[in-house]
Amino acid sequence: MTSISTRITPISSTLGAVRTTSPRITGDRSLTSTYSGLLSTVRDAGLLRRRRGFYITVFSVLVLALLGCAAGFVLLGPSWFQLLIAAALGVILTQFAFLAHEASHRQVFESGKVNDRAGRILASGIVGMSYSWWMTKHTRHHANPNTVGKDPDIETDTISFVEEEAAKSKGLVRAITRKQGYLFFPLLLLEGLNLHFRSISSLLERRKIEGRALELSLIGVRLSVYVAAIFLLLPPGMAFAFIGVQLAVFGVYMGASFAPNHKGMPLIAEGAKIDFLRKQVLTSRNIKGGFGMSLAMGGLNHQIEHHLFPSMPRPHLGRARQIVKEHCANENIPYTETGLVRSYGIVIDYLNRVGLSARDPFDCPEVNRYRRR
Repeated sequence: MTSISTRITPISSTLGAVRTTSPRITGDRSLTSTYSGLLSTVRDAGLLRRRRGFYITVFSVLVLALLGCAAGFVLLGPSWFQLLIAAALGVILTQFAFLAHEASHRQVFESGKVNDRAGRILASGIVGMSYSWWMTKHTRHHANPNTVGKDPDIETDTISFVEEEAAKSKGLVRAITRKQGYLFFPLLLLEGLNLHFRSISSLLERRKIEGRALELSLIGVRLSVYVAAIFLLLPPGMAFAFIGVQLAVFGVYMGASFAPNHKGMPLIAEGAKIDFLRKQVLTSRNIKGGFGMSLAMGGLNHQIEHHLFPSMPRPHLGRARQIVKEHCANENIPYTETGLVRSYGIVIDYLNRVGLSARDPFDCPEVNRYRRR
């Protein structure tokens, strides 16, 4: 069996000798992969079979929770306790977003068309986001995770994930970039609004978009009913607070679930060639935890297995983990997993180190520390 020697070089920081950001994978001398054998093992274990019963149960529980929020909203009337309903709604909508994500990966049904139909209804009709926008963006990410110039999830959007981009920031964005690690979670309070805005604006672009009319109709009806109900039953100030809390919780929950998976892991240099197995494993991080963690993160805690087998149903990811870990150990491929809190620390530290590139070349932290004495 041919082993692959992957060359990983550190990304230099602006200050030279200061700590570097994530290493960058620049390529390998062979494209031999043992992925086909791993896939056969997983398939023979029955881990690619659909689990419709599981998804029907999760969907039913979420619908009941949504109806419970609606009932509580009506019964409470004008009360600041409505903000608790808003927070619960943010959590429930994120869980619906997880289901839409799984439908987009063909994890729920055998038929691709049925998965797309379900995903579009869940994403646009319930969550209020464009399914086609998500599909386009997320498909590119899965094909090239953490790949410079190809992965949309590491493109600059207020937060910079690559030093070269951080160094180009200007004005207010540059000031944010310098401390972006510490500001990451506060900025997620606005991520819900950002996700809705970007998905809707993408549907208005002048290009061919599959399902554009249906998605705009679903989002329009959902938004109209949602906003009308809130402003009919609550005073204006309380209504705006309700929407703000719901969007804030949704944004933080979504960001906190997706951020630990790749941020702070090695980047793949633009143009580098690396086999599928190593590309997915080396750039992904699992989060430790059992059924509760999988439920809370929509299966995203098993990020390595999800990237290796995108259509694998959520309940099977935990079982696949043991198979993948053993395979990676035999192939001498680093398999990364850590606790949730620790993963956030890694993400914050990584973003701050990338943010060093937005500092003035002569703005040395060590020098400034002595100046303040």
